[in-house]
Amino acid sequence: MGRRENAIDWTVPARAELASFLRARKKAVNLTHEQIADRANGTPSKATLRRATSGVTVPLWGTVATFVEVTTTKEEEFIESVKAPLARALELWIRARRATRAPYYIHKAPDPTLIWDAADFSRALRAQHVWAGCPTPGEMERMAGPGELPSSTTRRIINGSTLPVDPQQALAFLKACYVTAPSDHDLWLAAALRAFLNTPSLSVKNFKTWTQAHDKLLTQLHVIHEGTSQSPSLLRIAA
Repeated sequence: MGRRENAIDWTVPARAELASFLRARKKAVNLTHEQIADRANGTPSKATLRRATSGVTVPLWGTVATFVEVTTTKEEEFIESVKAPLARALELWIRARRATRAPYYIHKAPDPTLIWDAADFSRALRAQHVWAGCPTPGEMERMAGPGELPSSTTRRIINGSTLPVDPQQALAFLKACYVTAPSDHDLWLAAALRAFLNTPSLSVKNFKTWTQAHDKLLTQLHVIHEGTSQSPSLLRIAA
């Protein structure tokens, strides 16, 4: 039997809520930290798992994901899925990172439909980065995949000194900030096009590429109306 756990540190409530969620899963399957570590082949270690449930620190996402997967309940085994608890864990983890990493507090995710010009677009991307818990440029580069989002470029976007050079880079940035739904990508690409059109001083050499990327996404979402004479992207911009 494992030693008695200390009380969760509630100094940072968001961090404590993540720890409480993990402890509840541990209790539900009646496993010790040592047993969880053994089932995970020692990675993460028992000490790392204990810290993850202490509320004193925000663990790495890999630690949280492994913890959730190893503590699969009988109900989750029955439906052969831990998708829901993993989604809840990710939500709590992002909140904890936001509470401990963000340089300023924001109450909700940015709304891309409110973006009007390039300055708005830049601010919204930076706000989305904060809302995602301020992942580092290196973390974002790894999440996006090789060559998709160089950390040097990411750093400049976060600093507000540049914008994504093309729609692929913009989507890679958003995905690295946990914006993954195609419907959300639709709103962000439409916002980018609107921002470029409303910023005369900004020269966008590959504007057509952005338009094509948005149209392709709209096609995938099955929202292009038959018989429309205008570009669907321009229709969305004007909406």
